[in-house]
Amino acid sequence: MSGASRSEGKAGVKVPGHVKWLILLTSFSSIGYGYLTTVISAYLPEVGVSSGQVGLIIGVSGLAMIISAIPFGLMSDRIGRKRLLLVGLAALPLSMFICSLSTSPDVFMLAGIISGVAEGAILSTWNAMIADKTTVDNREMAFSISFIINGAFSGLGLAMPFAFPFLEDLGGWTSGQVHSWAFVLLGFVTAISPITVNRLLRDHEDKVPSGGLRRGSFLKERSKRTLLRFSINNTLIGLGAGLIIPLISTWFYLRYGIPDSFSGPLLALSSLSIAVAAIFSPRLAQRLGQVKAIVLTQGLSTLFMVAIPFVPGAALAGAVYLVRSALMNMAGPIMDSYLMGIVDKDDRGLASAINSIVWRVPNSATTIIGGVLLASGYYALPFVLASGIYITAVIAFWFNFRDVKVYAEAPA
Repeated sequence: MSGASRSEGKAGVKVPGHVKWLILLTSFSSIGYGYLTTVISAYLPEVGVSSGQVGLIIGVSGLAMIISAIPFGLMSDRIGRKRLLLVGLAALPLSMFICSLSTSPDVFMLAGIISGVAEGAILSTWNAMIADKTTVDNREMAFSISFIINGAFSGLGLAMPFAFPFLEDLGGWTSGQVHSWAFVLLGFVTAISPITVNRLLRDHEDKVPSGGLRRGSFLKERSKRTLLRFSINNTLIGLGAGLIIPLISTWFYLRYGIPDSFSGPLLALSSLSIAVAAIFSPRLAQRLGQVKAIVLTQGLSTLFMVAIPFVPGAALAGAVYLVRSALMNMAGPIMDSYLMGIVDKDDRGLASAINSIVWRVPNSATTIIGGVLLASGYYALPFVLASGIYITAVIAFWFNFRDVKVYAEAPA
């Protein structure tokens, strides 16, 4: 695509209305994911679950996603995306109801497995479905809207524990009762997504991509080469992030004694900062180019990452974490759009699954390691190790993709 046509498309970019509705309706599930994240990483340590067990629960959930994502990705590309997306959205309410029963690590392990499978189904279809319904010119904007809406809804779930002390005083309930009832409520809230998305897509007909059910290689040759190089960056980012990011609430509790009623809102602000940052992603990508924008935002975020354990006090550490989150995740919609533009359109579902897996496999493994490090009292080491790995990932991404452009394609 020429520079002139590209600029003209960006100037008049418009995301289709049905894509906006799809993003909005699926986002009710993000509220449940946000609350589940806070409870596992911050509330469970408060009721006596060790940080090692917390890391294991998160790791097993990631493993469930890993095992399910590849077959889901193949199904997404070969038989269509609609039914698979609905299955993933419908599984999450079950996790919510299970978590309402007990704070036992075994119960949360089961719920984590179910939510991991649900995540595998959603990740194998979501990016591909947005890419199928957009063009090169409006795709970044669509992914940015997705990040903004999902970040805001996830922030609602993350912030819920902030209101719990007030509710406990108001009704004379225990913390355990309020946490449990919140899961019941969110079981119904997350069920809104599969019901409404099913209605939105009632006239949608999945089409088997060109080439049908290919035999032999699962991926076309150009997709193979692209994913191999892209996986280097994503593997390293997942490796570094797993050491501390899923455990950040646990770190605040162990380091400063902060419960989930405070760390939850911090994570909510982090989600909102991600949403705000995503507003500027398309403009940044347009001005610098996608690859330079990704390298710049990920590189700057690493500087704030390594500073978190060394700044004085929980408030300043939280502020630095917010800046780090905004910068790191500003690259998110750009990377999603970029990947969908440099792989073959018939491989988008499997590419999304592989992209998620190569991030989640090392992430799940190092989350367990991070939990052990925190349990042993090493509060700064996970940040230092993660930052070193991030720098390596950013450098590798620049050298692998500085000359790779998105493919020209016909309008959706």
